[in-house]
Order: sequence, then C-alpha cells, then structure tokens
Amino acid sequence: MRIRLLGRIVVFVVLATLLVGCAPTQPTPAPTAVPQAQPAPTAVPTQAPEKAPAAEAKAATLVIEHFSIIEGTTWSGAHDRAGKRIAEKYPNVEYVYREEVGPDAAVPYAEQLIADGANIVVGNAEFMGLPLKDIADKYPDVYFASIIASDLTTKRNFIRLFPKQYQALYLEGLIAGALTKTGNIGVVSAFPSVQVIRRQAGFTLGVQDAARLLGKDIKIYVKYAGDWYLPQEERDIAATLVDQYKVDVITQQTDSGSPLDVAQEKGVWFVGKDMDIVGFYGWSSTDTVAVSFDTRWEVLYDRIVQEWLAGEKNPETVLYLGMESTMTLADGTVEPTVDIMNNKKVGVDAISPKALPLIPKEIVDLVAQRRDQMMKGEWDPFTEHEFVSNGTGLALEGLPIPAAGTVVKPAGEAPTAEWLLSKFNFDLAGTEILE
Repeated sequence: MRIRLLGRIVVFVVLATLLVGCAPTQPTPAPTAVPQAQPAPTAVPTQAPEKAPAAEAKAATLVIEHFSIIEGTTWSGAHDRAGKRIAEKYPNVEYVYREEVGPDAAVPYAEQLIADGANIVVGNAEFMGLPLKDIADKYPDVYFASIIASDLTTKRNFIRLFPKQYQALYLEGLIAGALTKTGNIGVVSAFPSVQVIRRQAGFTLGVQDAARLLGKDIKIYVKYAGDWYLPQEERDIAATLVDQYKVDVITQQTDSGSPLDVAQEKGVWFVGKDMDIVGFYGWSSTDTVAVSFDTRWEVLYDRIVQEWLAGEKNPETVLYLGMESTMTLADGTVEPTVDIMNNKKVGVDAISPKALPLIPKEIVDLVAQRRDQMMKGEWDPFTEHEFVSNGTGLALEGLPIPAAGTVVKPAGEAPTAEWLLSKFNFDLAGTEILE
C-alpha cells in the first residue's frame, strides 16, 4: 500500500452553507405520489467484478477531500479507512487526502492535486463536493465525485454516490426498540436535510416494528444541534435527552463522540453510526455500545476505481448501493456496503454481549432474517412500510412538507432512488422534533 500523507491544512470555512432554512409555512396540497421503482427479478448478492488483467498496468491516484478532520470523527474516519483499503487492494492505486476542505478550497486543492497526478477526486460532503462539477469539463480524463445530500446533478465524469445506510439503521432500530425500558429513545441530530431525514426514517421504522412485536409504547425524540460536528452542543443535547426526556437509548446523526460520552457517563445504551466505533476506534466498550452500523465507502469507491482503470469514458454517474452489493478486500474479506457491526463482529454477533440477554429472541431472529433478506436483495424496509408524514421536516422548493397524517407512500411499493435521494423531506409519524 502506498499512501502519501499530505500535511493537514486547516481551512476555516463558515459551514453555515450546511444549514438549510425551512420555507415559510403554507397550505400543503395533496402530496405528489412517490415515484415507484420498476419491478425487477429477485436480486442476488452482487460484487463488483475484479479488475481486468489489462487494467493492472495502469496507475491511478485517488484523492478524497474530507470536509472535516479525520481523527475522532466517524464520517470522515470511514472515508479515510475506505481510501486506505482501496490502496491496499490495488498496488497501482495511491490514496491521497486533504482535511477540513470547505467549498471555496475544493477546486483549488483539486487542481493542485490533478497537476500532481490525481485521476479521481472525491468531495466527501455535498456542500463542498458540488463545486468540483465546475471543473469536470476542464479535465475530461479525471473522474470527479461527490456525496449526495439532496442535489443529484451529474456530468459525464462527475459521479454522485451514497450508500443505503437506512437498511442497517432499520436493524439498529429493532435492537434499540427492544432495549428501551423507559419507552424513550433519543436522537442527537445535525439539521433537517433529505440525507438526515432518510436515515432517521430507517431507524424509526425499526423501532416501530420492535414496538409492535413487543407491545411497547415507544417515543423517539429528535433534537438538532445545527451542524455536523459541534461536540459541546451534542453533549448538551444528549444530557437533556437523558435528564429531561428519560431516554435510555441514544443514537446520533452527528459526527463527534460527545453523545457516546454522555451515554457512558449516564449508564444508558448507545447505538453508533458510520463506523464500528468500538472495534476500529476503541471508543467506549460493548457495555455501553449496543451495536453500530458500519459504512464501507470502499465498496462504492471500488466501482469508480475499476471503471477508471478500465478506461471507461462514460462511468455510472449515480451509485446508490446497499447490503446486496459487496467488495472483496485485500485480505479476502467480503463485505457489504453497510452492515451492523460492533467490536469487529457483524450481524447478530455484533449485538453487545451485555445487551443480548435483554433482547427477546423474536427480535434477535428478526434482525438475522431481515439482514439476510437485504443481503440477498429480497426485502427492503422502505418498500415494505408505508410512509406517513409527521408534519415536520424540510420544505424544499416546490415541495412543501406533507401535512401530518398524510400517507405519502403506501406499503409494498418501492420508491425510486431519485425520490429517496432528493425528495424525502418529511419526518415519519411517531417522531417528536424538539425545539
């Protein structure tokens, strides 16, 4: 593995561009039907094809521009691990990174790195990755890529990507719903966005399925910090959720370790995001962390790298991969795009040994069953369940928040990837958004 570590360049950028204000409240028209995915034959687990021998002699440099620091974060930490795993798999691929890159620095850094030989440049957040599309035509032989938050703009060599994290979040929700004794679960979240709302929806559906199976009345409280990485604000919110709202299970849609710290200090269960924080970071232990979901961005990067090495001039421009898609690591491990993971164990084995005896067998069996079905492409929580609006969320241009109680999508119909990635703008019924 060849990894050229460039010095950390701190760029102070006002990240207020992340915050999207809700549009003024206005009468909500009848919701437009959610576009349905076309029926397809039952999928089987897919794995990106191994690189062709002809591509072996071609070399590439993969650059990831991280919007935040890497150390101590789950989001950029997972992207950094992905870059390293790609470099481990391909001796002819070098991984280079920059940290704390804002939207004003994304293009200058990219051009500097392209001059040094970069062939694939990724922005690991939408707000600072989108500017890369402006230079895509200038460098026709370079692949550019950006994470999707809600914008789906593409070009021939400007790729958009996101994993179906909601699948693993659904499994986490089943576990969290089984663990709560107070019936109160808390979410420390960043700010309303399609990405955040979609992920929280996956967790909510899992909690609600567990509640129905176990005959529980469970409330899900969500409070926004205002940004992705605000350690003190995240700590204050987590403490408020425990002290005032009596939550005994906490999860997060933010990036610092503060909510985990509070969970450990106050003796409540924590459910992690983006990485196996116990196994890879050594944060806390399975006495506090009931389970995490682990995102393997390398599965998506692997598709991009292989297409570039093969000389593909028209790569796939929207990658939205789930548990049915896999990659083989350098050590032979086959891993899906997302999975539940804890202390380097996966599936039901990832459930904390301390938590496992507290979870009824029917829930453990359901976690195993749904995980297996999703890996085979046979079941998906967003297809199975109806989407009922909570009346809260994020008003988008031309797309107001559906009124509370509105059935936006019926059960049994698969929404399109485009709708999930760019138009899922309402919280599901059953969540309480705290001011």
